[in-house]
Amino acid sequence: MTSSGPVSAGSPVKPPAGLAVPRGRVTLQIIADRLSVSTATVSLALRGSPLVAEGTRIRVQQMAREMGYSYNRSAASLRTDRTNILGVGFHDITNPYFAELLAAIEETTTAHGRSILLGTYGEDLERQDRVLNTLKEYRPDGMIVCAAGGSTPETFAHLIAAGVPLVQLSREITAELDFVGSDDRHGTTLAMEHLLGLGHRRIAFIGHNQRISTGANRYRGYCEALGRHGITVDPALVYAAHATRENGSKGIQAVLDAPDPPTAAVCMNDLSAFGAMLGLRHRGREAGTDFSIVGCDDVQEAAQWYPALTTIRNFQDEMGRKSAEFLISRIAEPHAPPRRLLLTPALVIRGTTSPPRL
Repeated sequence: MTSSGPVSAGSPVKPPAGLAVPRGRVTLQIIADRLSVSTATVSLALRGSPLVAEGTRIRVQQMAREMGYSYNRSAASLRTDRTNILGVGFHDITNPYFAELLAAIEETTTAHGRSILLGTYGEDLERQDRVLNTLKEYRPDGMIVCAAGGSTPETFAHLIAAGVPLVQLSREITAELDFVGSDDRHGTTLAMEHLLGLGHRRIAFIGHNQRISTGANRYRGYCEALGRHGITVDPALVYAAHATRENGSKGIQAVLDAPDPPTAAVCMNDLSAFGAMLGLRHRGREAGTDFSIVGCDDVQEAAQWYPALTTIRNFQDEMGRKSAEFLISRIAEPHAPPRRLLLTPALVIRGTTSPPRL
């Protein structure tokens, strides 16, 4: 590797007069010729490789900026059979829980030299199919998917047939693919035992949804906890709906209208718990004083409410990081046996739970 002389880090590099190149035509060879180095040196320098001397690396990167060089990812992917892009398919990013998952995924993939391409589809199976097909067209090296409600193993068949490595996140569809999630049944058990220990016996479940693994497992924990204490599940205290703020508000008011209303509620997630807290206020009641509420996820907003929300922490930072690491490992070892990681949740007691009022 050669160098045409030292240039300080703060000195801009100007192309020789009369030799300006249109932005769309700048290549590694043109940059190499300008600086009298090899194209290999330019390529390594633009990737920040320590194999290139710092002074040369700075000069190459400055020249590339001055000339408007843009990395040709398509050409590189043809050479290496890698795009360094990871697809991420989420049913929802308006829920801060999934935004926190996404931030952890992006931080981890960036540290491994990859970029992410995000697609969202709500709880719509047809839209999910279109979005996943579109992501596949960009030839990602792999995908992390949080599936829409009602998904089946066949939902991912076209991705598997195309050889796309997959990791399921939070919601599990099949044991034949890698999965990273939380022990949702155990999480609800923690919530229920907390409320039962406070003396509650009429406990509602808001956000029941059997179309997703998280919903089925959390409801199972609810039913099993009641059964261990000799309490029969009362259908009037179970509100089935997508776990949103609006449905949390509707749900709490619906169960309060039951012939024998509850004194506490476990909510499918923090969003529905926030809605339930607002719904209580519409009825002139306050969480933690007149009624106990437990959420699930422990999003950052949970600690900022008044009163602060008692909830189940699912460690979504760790979950997002591990899903990215699983995918990177799966890309490197496509034929390794499937891996399954269940993180153990924790109960975070704050201000929305107390003994029932007599």
